[in-house]
Formats: sequence, C-alpha cells, structure tokens
Amino acid sequence: MSQEQATDAGSAGEAATYDIAAVEEKWFRVWEDLQPFRASDDVVQAGVREKRYALTMFPYPSGDLHMGHAEVFALHDVIARYWWQRGYEVLNPMGFDSFGLNAENAAIRDNEHPATFTYANIAISTESCKRFGASFDWSRTLNTSDPEYYRWTQWLFLKFYERGLAYRKNSPVNWCPHDQTVLANEQVIDGRCERCGHEVTKRELTQWYFKITDYAQELLDCLDDLAPTWPERVITAQRNWIGRSEGAHVSFPVVSTGSSGGHAPIEVYTTRPDTLFGATFMVVAADAALAGELVTDEQRPAYEAYLEEVRRASDIDRLATDRPKTGVFLGVHATNPVTGAQIPVYAADYVLADYGTGAIMAVPAQDQRDWEFARVFDLPIVRTVQPPEDWDGEAYVGDGPAVNSHNDSISLDGMAVGDAKRAIIDWLETEGVGTGAVNFRLRDWLLSRQRYWGAPIPIIHCEKDGEVPVPEDQLPVVLPELRGQDLTPKGVSPLAAATDWVDVECPRCGGPAKRDSDTMDTFVDSSWYFLRYCSPHDQGQAFDADLANMWGPCDIYIGGVEHAVLHLLYARFFTKVLADMELLEFREPFTAQLNQGIVINEGAKMSKSKGNGVRLGEQLSAYGVDAVRLTLVFAGPPEDDIDWADMSPSGSLRFLQRAWRLSGDVSSTPDADPAAGDVALRKVTHKTVHECAQLVESHRFNVMVARTMELVNATRKAIDSGAGPRDPAVREAADAVAILLSLVAPYTAEEMWERLGHDPSVARAGWPAVDESLLVEDSVTAVVQVQGKVRARLEVSPGITDADLEAAAMADPAVIKAIDGSPIRRVIVRAPKLVNIVVG
Repeated sequence: MSQEQATDAGSAGEAATYDIAAVEEKWFRVWEDLQPFRASDDVVQAGVREKRYALTMFPYPSGDLHMGHAEVFALHDVIARYWWQRGYEVLNPMGFDSFGLNAENAAIRDNEHPATFTYANIAISTESCKRFGASFDWSRTLNTSDPEYYRWTQWLFLKFYERGLAYRKNSPVNWCPHDQTVLANEQVIDGRCERCGHEVTKRELTQWYFKITDYAQELLDCLDDLAPTWPERVITAQRNWIGRSEGAHVSFPVVSTGSSGGHAPIEVYTTRPDTLFGATFMVVAADAALAGELVTDEQRPAYEAYLEEVRRASDIDRLATDRPKTGVFLGVHATNPVTGAQIPVYAADYVLADYGTGAIMAVPAQDQRDWEFARVFDLPIVRTVQPPEDWDGEAYVGDGPAVNSHNDSISLDGMAVGDAKRAIIDWLETEGVGTGAVNFRLRDWLLSRQRYWGAPIPIIHCEKDGEVPVPEDQLPVVLPELRGQDLTPKGVSPLAAATDWVDVECPRCGGPAKRDSDTMDTFVDSSWYFLRYCSPHDQGQAFDADLANMWGPCDIYIGGVEHAVLHLLYARFFTKVLADMELLEFREPFTAQLNQGIVINEGAKMSKSKGNGVRLGEQLSAYGVDAVRLTLVFAGPPEDDIDWADMSPSGSLRFLQRAWRLSGDVSSTPDADPAAGDVALRKVTHKTVHECAQLVESHRFNVMVARTMELVNATRKAIDSGAGPRDPAVREAADAVAILLSLVAPYTAEEMWERLGHDPSVARAGWPAVDESLLVEDSVTAVVQVQGKVRARLEVSPGITDADLEAAAMADPAVIKAIDGSPIRRVIVRAPKLVNIVVG
C-alpha cells in the first residue's frame, strides 16, 4: 500500500474539519504552561519511576531548522514519547553545539562578533524546535559556547593533561600563504583556500593532542558489547578506523656516507614481516622529519623541490590509487636485515608522515603501490609469495607458499603466510633486529585549532616554567572581545594577535608569560555534553557524578551516520577516561544507537546549485507540523533515505483529519466500560496497541503508523455501519488512536484527547492496557497454493495440526479442480498459515 493510498483510505467526501494553525497555537501555549516533559531527578532517585535517557545529536545553530532536523527530531520523538507513555521518567534534553567556523566567517563578513550570529540562530532554532512539538526538556538546555559550559571543557582538558593524556608535538597543517592562516581540511577545496582561492601548502606547527591511542584496544574490544544494539555499519566503521593489526617492528641500519654522517636505524612497522626477503627499497614520507634528516647534501636541493610539490597535495590525493607514483632518491641506503643487501631509500608522497614511523619497507611483488613505484624508478622486484598458476597480474597480495625467502640461518620457503610470519618474527627477535608488535591505524586526536570561536586551551607558556596549567579557580579562560576584522588572518591566529589577552603573568613564578592561543576542536565540546545535561546548572562541577550515573548511560542515541567514527569514538574515549577518574560507573556512553537516513529530493541530495531544495518552513505552513512529522515517520525504515518528491504530506493531512473526526463522533461518556462494547472492534484495538509497542521497540515506526491507520479505518467502519458511536468499544478505540498518534502527530492527538473528554496532556496519558484474552484469534486465514498459485483461502483454527490443515486443503473444491487428477509430488504444510501443493 502506498502512502497516498494508506492515508486516503476511506476519506472520500470528508473535508478538513479543524484549523491547523489555530490548533498548533493553542496547544503550543498549553505545553509551555504544563511543561509535560520536564524530567525529575527526585522521581528516579525515589524509585517512583524507572529512568530512560533519550538523546539526539545536538545541532550546530546555523539557522532555522531544515528537513534533516525535522526527520531526526520526528523519529527521536517517537521513542521518547513512547517511553513517557510506558511510565518511564524520560530525560530528553536539547542544546546547541555552538562553537565553530561558520560563526567566525559570518562575523568577518558582517563585521560582528561570532556570538551575534550564534545566539540569534539559537533563539530561532529553539522556537522552531518547540513549535515542531518535540518533547525536549528545555529546562536543561545548554550551549557549548557559554562560558559556564566551556569552563568545564577547560577543566576536563586540565584533568586529561594531569593524566598525561594531553600533550603537544609538531604536526603539519594546511597553510594558506595568501591569507597567512591555518585552514581546516574542510576549508581546502581542490587544493585551494575556500576563502581566497590561493593554493594551499603544508606548514609545521606545534599542536595539542589527546592520547586516545592509550585506549585503542579497549575501544576496539568494547565494540563486541555494542554490536547487538548499534548499527552494523557504525561498528564496522569504528573497527576499521581503530585498525588493529599484528606484525613486527623491523630495524634497517642506515649505511653511512660522507655527506650524511651516521644515522640511527630506520624503524618500520609491517603487517607482513614474512615478505622481508622481497624488500628491495625503502620509502619515507616526503614531509616526515626523517626524510629531512636522511637526505644527503648532494640530494637536498632535489628533495626540497619535491617537498614543495608534496605540500600542495591533500592526504586524500596522495593516497589515491590512480595517482602517478613520484619520488626522489635521498642519497642513502639501508641494509635489509634478512638479506644483507643495501637497498636505496626514497622520499615519496604515497606514504604519510603520521602513518607508523613515516617510513615503509617496499615489497613491490606484494604491494601494488610499491610495484608501480618500482617500475617508474627501475627497482628490483622479488616475489616472496607464490601466486596461483593462472595469475597474470602485477603485485600479488593473496595467500600462498613462501618463495625466495631464505638465508644462511632461516628458510621460510614453502611455509604458509601465518607460519612464515611467526617464524620470521622469532628470528628477528633472536637476532635483535626486530620484535613482534600490535599496531593500530588510530592516531592520537589532534585537537588544536588556530581559530577564535572555540574554547581556549587553558595553558600558559612561560620561558622559565614551560607549560603551566591555568589554576582551576581562574577558569574559565574567557575569550577576548574580538569582532569583524579582528578575526581576519594576520599570519598568526586571531587569539595570538590579541596581545592584551595573550600576555599574562606566569601563575607559577610571576614572570612574563603567554596564554596558549589555540582553541579546542569542537568535537571536544560534544564529547561530554550528554553528561552535563544531567546537572546543567551546577556551578561547582562539570557534572554531578551521582546524577550522571543515575541517568547514564544514554539508552538511545539518534543521529546521522556521518558521525559514525569521530564523534562517537571521541565520546567513548572521554567516557572511559572519566570512568578511570572514578567519576563514572559506566564505560560506554550510549547503550543503543539509531541512524536516520537523509531527506533528498528528486533522487538527489538537496542543494542550491541543483535547485531542488525543500524549505521546511514552507512545508509546515502548507500542511502543518503533524502532517510533515507523520510523512517523515511513515516514509520507510528510519535508516533509509527519504525522497520528498515521492512523499504525500497532503495525504498525511487528510488521514489526520479523518482520525480527528473520530473524536467528535464518539458519544459515550469517558467512564463507559469498554468490556461491554463490540468484541470485534476491541480485538482490533488491543491487537493494534500490542503490535505497536513491539514495532516501536524494534524501531519499525513506519509500520506502527500503518497499524494506526488500520485502527482508524476499523473505528470509522464501526461508527458508520457497525456498533455505532455510543458503543464503549468505539470510545476505547478512539482513545487508543489518540495515544498512538501522540507519538507522531502531537497537536492532532492533543486535540482529539480533549474532544474525547480528557484533561491534557495526552502525552502523559499512559499506554493503553492490553487484555491478553483479546489477542487470541478465533480463526486465521490459511493460504493454499497449487504449483505456486493461490487456489484457496481457508478459515481455520490457530491451533490446527499440519495433518488436519492438509486434509482440509485437499478437500477444498477449488484445490481439487486445480489439481485435476495430476499426481501429487509433494505437499508442504506450515500450519496454520500455508499449504503448498506440488503436482506433476
């Protein structure tokens, strides 16, 4: 059944019967007074109700709500409202991830302070969220750009610093030589600055990092516990990002030359130590410090010219498989520890400085990139794994017996890959030239940003005392008042140029010092906000640990799959550190997770350039909040994309008007005993309520809406041509419809509830009790197929046996006619629903 068909069913001739705008304004005011979704700490602490924590990813306040917000809020609200109806105390807060680059750019453009843009948009978004009917507890709202919030972000940074989890090191950054500023990756478009269009290069800066790699193994292991309740693609993405591998660290001694002098061995990590006999050259990342240390005087000019080229390429471009292989000889050789051969060392762009040690052993016969490089530079290729006989490719990366892999003290020849790995690692350790090792793809979290609109890093730099944490009683380190042109690049970050703010006394020695002029990655702000919601007005601590442990972990977390890796990984990391600090009793922040798809239009993602954008405000004005919400929920499974061109908000509106009409037709009193009502309708009502609970809990919200539509049709039929409007079963059904609709169409549901004689709010009415005896079916329909075609439908007892069902099918006249005397080869019976007869 299509959406149009489902929502139009039975609606012919029925005109709209309530004023959408008037109803929305009426109940908006009532909800503002009632505050039905304000979560009580006391109720949970006293054991009156069990807690549920429903969290949706808080938005960046870039303007008014758009279709993507509408979708995620509508889906999220189904769960939160359902939990309220089931009698839980629900923490469902909302705030804003309000630091970020957009506000800074807007401030430069408009000659304003970033807060002007930010807080104006927060006010607009908050009002829109409320009018959208989302069941958020606005008494707990927070903005990450409020000093009252980022004070505690800074406090957490200092706690991480105390534990050795925050540190500084040199790191390459994107640098625009024209604007004289550092650029985030998203500000580099096709290798050029999005602000001025000039070519971007790389530059070394001292940057702050969080040592997330200390938790790599636990972050990986705990994914097993999350797998049953998290989307499979999110689990897979995190496993791949963490990227655990087993291999070996191997030392390649550098052969000294007159101009290079002595140098420590080059250390590499490899997952395939069994291929060491095929390592015929080495590659160092061109922008790694190691390359600059290794290069000889004679080769330095060529190296530096090449380095300038590499710095103009993005990491994505450098790793592209179809990128031509380029490089430069560094003028030095290293000794392969298993063959004793002196192999050349090159700098190239297809190795990244932050991968492993920034150097690799190149085995061209077993790695395609190495193969291509070897072909360009005419380097030897030695196979160490035997390909299949029919192999006609280049580098072979599959399994096979080892070949050409022996020296005077070890031979791997003939061994399978796993056995060869173990044997060579033992040999490396015995010879003292390598060790078995576990490595992770995961890198420490670079959190420095050379921007203004973020939380300042609370460190002071003193020539005498070095890095000095800002004393806790001096937090927050508040941003200075900068606006407009004060935020434009001047060769240093905006904060570094604010000398009145930067220049301070060292809190340790009293001498001259400077504040750290970096701000934190906004992912830091969003890595703990869910904890602050538990005690958002607490001025004495980041969060009340007792309340955080009472409400946490979040029972459901809903948001886009684009945050499958970084945000979720960082929040998990923070939670584990805080547990180790004995502030939390749980080590995973989100028990379950749900990803929604995106709203597209005409088969494509919405964009101004394509002219296919859909304005949420226009849809709400045309059809009302409830029709838009219902359309988004009914469109399909939550994780699927929604093509708005295929949706029918007008059909949704017609269905809602039809449902609303039921509440005016019921003529029995609210205290009427439904047990005295029509049994057939009661069975439909109780079955619907029972199934809808299961459907919500399995996140099949669209099917829940379909079942509600069926109940509306059954109730209308009972009123018009059945038991009649005075029957208590009709009132019971209409009450159930109002409660079910409260999950997706709160304004309509509230209006129905009032017309049915109840006090608001329907959102807290309670889930209808289900009479189990009414779920028992007197009969079910069994389908009988002959040669795959349906030939009969039989009404049978739900408890019928296979033998009795087969006998009934064989006795049916239509089945007898279809068989027509043909020999029966097989009869498949699935009582009480199916008989499949195969003849011939």
